[in-house]
Amino acid sequence: MVIGNYTDGNLVASLLSSKLGVTQGTIAHALEKTKYDDSDVKWREMDHKYHFSCQFTADMIAMNTSDFIIASTYQEIAGSKDKPGQYESHYAFTMPGLCRYATGVNVFDPKFNIAAPGADQSVYFPFTQKQARLTDLHPQIEELLYSKEDNDEHLGYLGDRSKPIIFSMARLDKVKNITGLVEWYGENRKLRDLVNLVIVGGLLEPSQSNDREEIEEINKMHSLMDKYQLKGQIRWIKAQTERVRNGELYRCIADTRGAFVQPALYEAFGLTVIEAMNCGLPTFATNQGGPAEIIVNEVSGFHINPLNGKEASDKIAAFFQKCKEDPTYWNKMSTAGLQRIYECYTWQIYATKVLNMGSMYGFWRTLNKEERQAKQLYLQMFYNLQFRQLVKTVPKVGEQPARPTAGSTAPARIAPRPRERRPQTRIQR
Repeated sequence: MVIGNYTDGNLVASLLSSKLGVTQGTIAHALEKTKYDDSDVKWREMDHKYHFSCQFTADMIAMNTSDFIIASTYQEIAGSKDKPGQYESHYAFTMPGLCRYATGVNVFDPKFNIAAPGADQSVYFPFTQKQARLTDLHPQIEELLYSKEDNDEHLGYLGDRSKPIIFSMARLDKVKNITGLVEWYGENRKLRDLVNLVIVGGLLEPSQSNDREEIEEINKMHSLMDKYQLKGQIRWIKAQTERVRNGELYRCIADTRGAFVQPALYEAFGLTVIEAMNCGLPTFATNQGGPAEIIVNEVSGFHINPLNGKEASDKIAAFFQKCKEDPTYWNKMSTAGLQRIYECYTWQIYATKVLNMGSMYGFWRTLNKEERQAKQLYLQMFYNLQFRQLVKTVPKVGEQPARPTAGSTAPARIAPRPRERRPQTRIQR
């Protein structure tokens, strides 16, 4: 059995499965089509940056060659009454000038399964497990959270250490909506009076990044901190990659009787939500995507609408006001979040489900060998005639993609890096 993850991994898994004759599993992780409005119809305008022509083609090949597909949530497959699912949006769509998918992938196909991942419980464990706490890391975390000097790792400071902390950790891009959370906080005077805000994400200066979207978000972070005069109430820490220290950081936030906030405009699953709940942090998470299934609203956490910042920030403020009046309420939500994790979101539960899928769909693959053959031959042709031509438009290191000309029906071609002129040696006769 071979299991792929994300677009490139799933395409490799598809090729390996075909070559070796073994069962193929697919995990999309995230399908970009639903993240960017009209990314199919306007693919050409975005292709020089995102290479959607290649990505969507690879996704469609992998989905259709796969014996089984693992989704983290129901919404990932079929969406909600207000928003189509990631897979559902791939049933029928058109990329003008390139191709039209009449029946791309059928979400009613029994190959679809739901198996939600967990978090490493040796790293992300409850803050109440005092004997297991990584106290050697506390001086580092103390400096990270509370030192008053700006440096290459953090900006801003927390003037009142007695306040609880609302905490968020994510990439600094538009979809993750970290700047949205900062703006909600800045505009809500009651919330600012009740809690401090700590953000972990991205780089701190635009000159440090090569990503245009991240640069925009970095500039917006600086602008919001100045506009709302947040220094003294906010700590902005650059992206942290040490998982073990991050686990203890969650627990130190829980020590302040704070909360975790995941404000994404859309989140396919939300692993940080699982990590925070594992550590005992009451959690507020977007109602757009997977977190809406992870959290039972007002039972094991809270849903927030990322498109209504005032409503979301008022909900967070109301929680902390209630905790101030009734300290047992914080404990109740912390315990309920942990219970939800233990019942549904552990790696042991996940592994059992995936192993069962491998056995069942491997048997099914053998039974349907002849029926699959025609479809597989078509997909191989699609790969060779369509995808392999499209992938030539993706630039290599040192090359810049050329923007398409108006009215062009072809993907953007690569503008190659100019070759250095080499001195010619003249041969004397």
